[in-house]
Parts: sequence; structure tokens; C-alpha cells
Amino acid sequence: MEKPSPKNESRREKIYYRTLSRNIMFTVILVSFMPLIFVAGIFFMQFEVAYSARTSAHLDTLVKKHRQNIDVFLNERQNNINQLASMSTFEMLSDRSFLEKQLSILQREYGEVFTDLAVLNEKGEQVAYAGPFGLEGAHYKDADWFKIAIQQPHYISDVFLGMRGFPHFTVTTRNFKDGKPWILRTSVHFEAFTDLVQNIRIGKTGVAFILNQNGEFQTHINLKIDNPKELYQKMLPEKIATKNTLPEAADILPDTAAAKGDSAKNWRDATKSRDRRLLSIEHREIGNTIYVATMLQNKDWFLIFQQDKNDAFADLNRIRFIALIAFIAGGIAIITMAIVLSRRMVARIEKSEGEKEMMNQQVIEHGRLAALGEMAAGIAHEINNPVAIMVEEAGWIKDLLAEEEFQKSENLAELTRALDQIQKQGLRCRDITHKLLSFARPAESGNHIININEMITETVNLFAHEAKFNNISFEQHFKQSDLQFMASQTEIQQILFNLINNAMDAMKKIGGKILISTAREDKMVKITMEDNGSGIAQEHVARIFDPFFTTKPVGKGTGLGLYICYGIINKFCRF
Repeated sequence: MEKPSPKNESRREKIYYRTLSRNIMFTVILVSFMPLIFVAGIFFMQFEVAYSARTSAHLDTLVKKHRQNIDVFLNERQNNINQLASMSTFEMLSDRSFLEKQLSILQREYGEVFTDLAVLNEKGEQVAYAGPFGLEGAHYKDADWFKIAIQQPHYISDVFLGMRGFPHFTVTTRNFKDGKPWILRTSVHFEAFTDLVQNIRIGKTGVAFILNQNGEFQTHINLKIDNPKELYQKMLPEKIATKNTLPEAADILPDTAAAKGDSAKNWRDATKSRDRRLLSIEHREIGNTIYVATMLQNKDWFLIFQQDKNDAFADLNRIRFIALIAFIAGGIAIITMAIVLSRRMVARIEKSEGEKEMMNQQVIEHGRLAALGEMAAGIAHEINNPVAIMVEEAGWIKDLLAEEEFQKSENLAELTRALDQIQKQGLRCRDITHKLLSFARPAESGNHIININEMITETVNLFAHEAKFNNISFEQHFKQSDLQFMASQTEIQQILFNLINNAMDAMKKIGGKILISTAREDKMVKITMEDNGSGIAQEHVARIFDPFFTTKPVGKGTGLGLYICYGIINKFCRF
């Protein structure tokens, strides 16, 4: 099975941590947004319902109030005419001077609401007229309003132009003389009535107007409505037929004056029945416009208030916008927090995994070094015994050569030289095995007083053979011969060993010199190590103490040497 390369392994780790970071980020965002969306949704739904109900209630109150004002206005005009007709006879009202006097009294009492007064007989002939339009002798037999008014006790016409050529509507009351009906009528000032309706203003687009059954405007309006009659039909209550709900006068009122009391009562009852059905408030939304409407009490006229929906709910839209901005800002904060938190968590996990891997490597390395130390100690011990025997035997042979019988030998000098060399090299082997045993000995617990100069010399001697082979020389400069301090002997040896080993690796191909010096400065021991090797590349300086970072070829270094030295020295600094 092919072993994965370090590059593929590194790429796999990056993908793993990137996926982990993304999963943590999405989880945090989801967990944070779910309650936010839930709470915000319920809050806005409840707020929108409450705001819509409040707005509808406000519009209902507004329309009811103005309907009442308009009904009162029309009732007062109707009552004014009724009172005048009941207090005056047909002959009195037929006198123009008397009629003009009554018009003057009405105008003085109520302003310019009444524009004229007129009396008509059953044939539609205007018997008397008081007003500014000169309509004496006018005939209204064929006028639509007269045909209805002559059959009803009281009547308010729709707005029409008539003979005077500008919009107005007529208020009439019917009486009888000798069994024949006659009518007292007045024309209401159109602008005064329009102003009464147009006082209903809300916001920028809220306006009110009045429509009759034919979809004709009964007030001035600056709006353009495509099909006013269709709008009238849409505003009718759902249970009411689209035709005129007021019973026909011919079905209620008999032609004889004797029955006029009963007919009037029947007409009033029919009107009250219609009022109970139609005086409700109707709400409609057509397109982007809100309509609120109600029928007037005395006429089949619809008082309609319309307003653009965005204008009616401007405050709600403003709150929605502010809430949206707050939600977006909160969302950005949550997403930012999720990104930062996920990256920090993954970085901490990655660091923890790295530290765990480093510890595993350290355990493996320490185990390997321990095994190597045990093996080296065993080998040194096994070598030390025959070396000791060789040295002793060489000394014994040398003693034998000192006897007289060997003094005359021709090779005595050569034998003596060889024995001296054997003894010298044997002693050297014994020193090397002793040092090797000392270095491989298990670490002692606690700190002890050590002589740093001697320790440096011992460590350098371990590299002497390798240094000679690679044309590397050592120089030792000790300002004090006996430089002692309290430390762990094993840890100091490990630092010296790793630093010398790194220096020699940098000079194996080119040779060079390693300078080690010691001195005491301000109650501290300073150890300086210099070499003239290739040095450390600038881009690697920031990472030389990172665990497992090495510039050596694969299999030549673990990247733990300087990291271990850094950890040991940091431990010394804490003390």
C-alpha cells in the first residue's frame, strides 16, 4: 500500500479543518437565527394585526363622524324646508315678496347654504321663485327630480346642472291643497356641501367623496377613477342587492290625499328598514388603495374615503424598515460572530491536535532515544569490559618485556612502542565508553550544581570524530575556569547536543568552525555558540522554534530540536 505524501496529507488536513469551520459557522448561524426569526415573526404578525385593527377603527370612526355631520347637514336643510312649508300656506308661499323674505331669513340664519326658494304646482310649473337666477315661470314637469319629488313627502335630489348650468342639488317637501300636491323646494349651495366632505383628510393621499347609484360624483374631486359606478357596486354590503334598495314611491304612496298620512308612514318605515341594512361601514382593498364607505341616511349616496395603502400604513412601513435594518445589522453581527467563533474554535482544535501530535512525536522520540540510550549503554558496557582487559594485558606484557631475557630482543623497541599504543588507545576507548555511559544515563530528578565548562568539553568530545571527518573544528573560550550554576544536567546536555548537532549539519559539506564561549554576567551564566555555516534563511527565522518545522530532508530531522531547547530555556526563565 502506497504511503500518502506529506503534501497530500497537509491538503487533506486543510480540507478537514475548512469543512469543520464551515459546519461550526452554519450551526451557530442556524441556532442564532431560528429563535430570532421566530420571535420577530410573531412580534411583527401581532403588531401588524393590532396596527391594522387600530387603523381600521380610526377610519371607521372618521367616516362615521363625517357621515353624521353630512346627515345632520342634510336633515337640517330638509327640516328647514319642512318647517317653512308647514308654517305657511300655498298662497303665502306663492307670494314672491313673502318667499324672498323667507329666503333672506334662511340665508341670514344659515349663511349662503340656501341659494334660492321656489314653489311648484302638481304640473311642475314654478308658481313663485326667490333667488338670483331668474327662474320665474320655469317648468320642471319632465325633470327627473320632479317626477320623484311629487310622489314623496320629502326628497333630496342628486347633483345636476339644471337650467342654471352649474352643479347643485335640490331639497323638496310636498304638501297638498284641495287634494292636489304642491312642492316647496330649495337649492343647496354646492361648494358649501363639497367643503363639508373634503374636510376629511388623512395623510398625503386620503380624500373623501360622494357617489350616487349611477356612479356620478356628488362633490368636487381631483382624483381620476376609471369606473365610479363599478366602485359603487363593490362598496355595497354583500347581503344587499346591487339595485336601488329604496322601495319605489308608487308602490307605497297612493294618489289620493286622504291616504297621505298612511303613505308617509309606510315610506318612513321602508326608509328605516333600509337604513338598518345600509348604515354599516364597508372596507375594501382594490389594488393598492384602501376604501372605507358608508351610505348616507337620507340618500342612496355612498360617502367613500380612499387612501393609498402605503400612505395609510406609512408608520407600519417605517417600523418595518427600521426593524429590517436592525435585523440585517443583527444578522451581520451574528454571521461575523459565527465566522470569528468558528475560526477561533477550529484554530484552537488545530492547535490542540498539533500539540497532541507533537506530544506523541515527543513520546516516540523520547522512547527512541531511551531505547537508543539503553542500547548505547549496553554496547558501551560490553565494549568497556574487553577494553579494560586489553589495557591490563598490554600493561602485563609491557612488564614482561622489562625482564632481562627480553632485553636483548631486536624488536624490543618496536614491541614497546606497539604496547604503548595499544595501552593508549585502550585508555581512550575506556574514556569514550565512560562518556557514552554518562550521557545515556537516565535523567536525574531535580537541579544540581554543574560545571558548564566541563559539560561543554564532554559534549564536544562526543562529536570530535564526526567533526574531524567533516573538516569541522571546535574552539572553546572560557573566561572563568570553574563556572558553576544550578540546573538539570540532562537538560543542559540536551541543549548543547541539539545546538552543536544543528551547527554541524549546516557545515557538513563545506567544513568550518564552531566557537563556544562562556562567561558570567550579572549573576547569570552566558553561553555563546557561533559557527560560520550557511545560516538560517530570513523567511524561516520566525518559525525555527515551531514544533516539527525543519529544513532538513525528509527522514533527516524531526523538527523538535530547537523546540525542545526553547521549552527548556523558557522553563529556566520562569525560575
